[in-house]
Amino acid sequence: MDFNIIRAARAILNVTDLEKSRDFYINGLGFIETESDGSQIFLRGLEEHCHHSLVLKKADAPSVEVMSYKVFSEADLDALAVFFSGRGYQTKWVEEGKQHAIGRALRVQDVSGLPLEFFAKMDAVERMLQRYDLYKGAKVQRIDHFNNTVPDVEKAYNFYINEMGFACSEYTASEDDKIWAAWLHRKPSVHDVAFMNGKGPRLHHIGFWLSDPMSIIQGCDVLASIGYSGNIERGPARHGLSNAFFLYLRDPDGHRIELYNGDYLTSDPDFKPVRWEINDKRRQTFWGAEAPDSWFNEASTVLDIHTGAQINTTDPKLKQHKPIFIT
Repeated sequence: MDFNIIRAARAILNVTDLEKSRDFYINGLGFIETESDGSQIFLRGLEEHCHHSLVLKKADAPSVEVMSYKVFSEADLDALAVFFSGRGYQTKWVEEGKQHAIGRALRVQDVSGLPLEFFAKMDAVERMLQRYDLYKGAKVQRIDHFNNTVPDVEKAYNFYINEMGFACSEYTASEDDKIWAAWLHRKPSVHDVAFMNGKGPRLHHIGFWLSDPMSIIQGCDVLASIGYSGNIERGPARHGLSNAFFLYLRDPDGHRIELYNGDYLTSDPDFKPVRWEINDKRRQTFWGAEAPDSWFNEASTVLDIHTGAQINTTDPKLKQHKPIFIT
């Protein structure tokens, strides 16, 4: 392929109350507020040198505007435009200056209908990694991945692997050897994006990396002490898939955030994807409490990049209810 996608880099979430969101993300999760105005807040993790990895936009209803990937150069954006247009996808250019702190960007609805954005340039800011005096809450370090529910995981898997140059670290196979879920990456870790069988396209969660498991535990203490214990949806616990020590939270608008630590290196060219059987009880929860129904059924609405309308969802091809074998 003629383009180089580096990593998952930012997301734009529409929220209904900026002040409630600010309190949750900054005081609870420990994000740094880079800038804000009356309509949006730009947030970043402590180790991030880019202007932001999360944008919260004021809106009438919660939704996902885009999930963004950073590419190596401006030439990669042009190559991606040729790639998608040549396959019949309608792309949209957002020229430099139209979005704050970011260069020109290419937007497109992917093979599943998810709203993607690609960019090469973003304003640089001070890294706060060693500003320990500013650490608070869960001490979020950086954005790591997107997890999406889609009706046809194999279709998404084949497109991202065969057409976009992603690699697979782990996957779940159904009893008839269909791909039920897949964890795909560009950077040398477990994933930049995951696809799970479900009603979609929808964003299941955005994953943010923490430096150690105690940051998750301490984050729970802080969240509970400032009134967000009810926002803790699942965990702390450990996934079998990815080996992540995790905590799932719902923000004030219901967007799901994963705080996690504990994945591994996937850079070797001879790395073989790890296969999990659908009925292996360890794949979702290596140890920890059973996941609630909401974790399987609820996710964030995504928008059309051209019209701003909600994307209609369809039921999954593979029928699988909440696994009763998860413990």
